[in-house]
Amino acid sequence: KMLCFISTWDISRSLLCSVRKSKALHEHASTRKKGGFRYRETNGERRYSGSGGLLSREMSQSSDSNQARNSGHEPFVDEEYPGTATVRLRSVHERIEQLSQQDLSGSWDEVRRKLLWAGGLRDLPDARPGAGYTGHSFNDYNHCDLTTMRDDEADNENEGRVEGMAWSNQLGPGIKIASLPELGAGGSWSTCMIGCNKEPPQDVAHVQFRSRIAFKLVWIPSTFTSFVLVDDAGNLLATGHPKGTLPPIDERRTNFRVVQGSKFATAAADLAD
Repeated sequence: KMLCFISTWDISRSLLCSVRKSKALHEHASTRKKGGFRYRETNGERRYSGSGGLLSREMSQSSDSNQARNSGHEPFVDEEYPGTATVRLRSVHERIEQLSQQDLSGSWDEVRRKLLWAGGLRDLPDARPGAGYTGHSFNDYNHCDLTTMRDDEADNENEGRVEGMAWSNQLGPGIKIASLPELGAGGSWSTCMIGCNKEPPQDVAHVQFRSRIAFKLVWIPSTFTSFVLVDDAGNLLATGHPKGTLPPIDERRTNFRVVQGSKFATAAADLAD
């Protein structure tokens, strides 16, 4: 007779392999492909992988997006940047599409208000900083990222993660006050874009809030009197030619320098005058 001795290690290894196979089969079964990229359904949420532009276009074709906007529920999860309020991001893109060239070529004050509206933000120039104030939004070189983040990410602080930013930058209360609710769950904010020229971007949106940007405003060289709006992949969304008193020229020049060398500079560089 031959006796077989099976060690505890052999049993554990066998069980582990079995669990891994089961998990792989489950993930394979729940992974689907649509619109050129993949999503997984987990507990009623679709977890998408793909660029922000692809995600936004896919959602525009989904009835879930409109239902979620009305219900305040967030059924889509961006796997790379899970802090993104994805339904809200799509709503911002829809509003950008509604803006005509004329809308973005009026007086700067009016154009800026339209950008706030498109981004899901109230125009609150007289509010206290930290309590919903949006007078700085798009008015300097830095606060030119329109970010849509989930509610559970809005209270995140920098804590040294973004170079050049204050350790404690509690934005949550202001985000809640300034955000327009009709665009969907989560909030909007004009976040600082310092660090966006790195790959992957090391700015407030992507690092502190773990979110894609819905759009970024970049002033076009060499006169810096016109701007482009680009999405998280650097794709051109719109152009504007505002009139009247613009942000100071040094702010507009610095705005382009911050993105120079990155995907976010391409559209503006291509239109350089």
